[in-house]
This record gives sequence, C-alpha cells and structure tokens, in this order.
Amino acid sequence: MENEILLYTTDTCPYCTQAKNFLTEQGLPFQEINVQADYAEAQRLVEQTGQMGVPQIKVNGNWVLGFDPQAILTFARITL
Repeated sequence: MENEILLYTTDTCPYCTQAKNFLTEQGLPFQEINVQADYAEAQRLVEQTGQMGVPQIKVNGNWVLGFDPQAILTFARITL
C-alpha cells in the first residue's frame, strides 16, 4: 500500500531540509509543498493545523508538527 506524504516547507528552513533528506533516505516518496511560494497553501495549512511553523508533514492523514523521525515512521507504511 502506498504512503501519502505531504511535506510543507519553506526555502530557508533547515529542519525542512532534514525532513526531506530523512524521507528520501527511508525510501518514502513525498510531495513537497513550499508554503513560502504558495500563499493559498500556507493559509490552508494554518486552517488545518492551527500552526504556522514548518516543517509540517501529513503522513497518511496524520499530522507531524516539526521534524520528528519517530512520528513519521509511526504513521508511514513501511514494507521490508
């Protein structure tokens, strides 16, 4: 079963870079949404989570606020 992972980022966020690297290293495909470049997505993110900071990661419908590798893996479906 495929994972649905949305990674909300900005250009200058070091934790966003760490999250991208982690997801790539784990072999977890993701869609990056740069809220710095897309104001409508930034507004939608705040409406959904009540948070303005990044990274925010939606993993199979579950929100992970900040770069939290353990939480990401908890919600991701990993096949060995």
